[in-house]
Amino acid sequence: HAQAAAGAAGVIKMVMALRRGVLPRTLHAEEPSPHVDWSAGGLTLLDEAREWPAVVDRPRRVGVSSFGISGTNAHVIVEEAPGDVGDAAEVVEAPAADRGPVPVVPWVLFARSAEGLRGQASRLREHALHRPGLDPVDVGFSLVTARASMEHRGVVLGGDREALLKGLEALAEGAPGAGVVSGVARGGVRPVLVFPGQGSQWVGMAVGLLESSPVFAGRIAECERALSPYVDWSLGEVLRGVEDSEELLERVDVVQPVLFAVMVSLAEVWRSLGVEPGAVVG
Repeated sequence: HAQAAAGAAGVIKMVMALRRGVLPRTLHAEEPSPHVDWSAGGLTLLDEAREWPAVVDRPRRVGVSSFGISGTNAHVIVEEAPGDVGDAAEVVEAPAADRGPVPVVPWVLFARSAEGLRGQASRLREHALHRPGLDPVDVGFSLVTARASMEHRGVVLGGDREALLKGLEALAEGAPGAGVVSGVARGGVRPVLVFPGQGSQWVGMAVGLLESSPVFAGRIAECERALSPYVDWSLGEVLRGVEDSEELLERVDVVQPVLFAVMVSLAEVWRSLGVEPGAVVG
């Protein structure tokens, strides 16, 4: 059994069918089930491969279902890619999202030895020292996404370029410093995010992030749009502590989605800084 990849083979099979324009034969189905009325409707078994002709202005589509023993049902609809329409239109790059000010930025370094870690810190400091235009957040993102993770690790925390350079200097010298942490990690371990349950809420929680982090505020806005058709209260108003917020947060049908929205949005802040969790629990 393919376990977590169950259904992937069916998707691959149907993508190949879309590309080739052929409906493949269903394996191990020589005898139609007597429990199905095959004369009703247009349902037939594919007892042999059949041509799948294209229809003008209507792309081919196919559904792939996967059923878990626990009762989970997944259904994916795959549509064929559009054909060649000639010269591609000019690509216009979208403007970068405004992150807003980031109070603290982590620069994470990896090496196979303590000496190598000090060398990495020294080289990064030299690189950043002569390039004052570098965005600290971009550097932090690249350090955790474009480099291999190794067991010797150091983290430099800083609210501005000067603090980060000072931390790199301390790490390069192997000396203790404010906002500098180093150590040896076990291989293959990624961070796990723990979402709290009911009882951790309070009126006014996350207001600071709402006002200071566009990433957090943007994800909260997405959650509010998703919730609004199903609730008679406003996520933003509950978080900002408007009238009746304390009473609302005592309701299970309010506090659970509010906590979910806060945690999902906080996770997006971590991801924007390059922290990708290995799992989420709670």
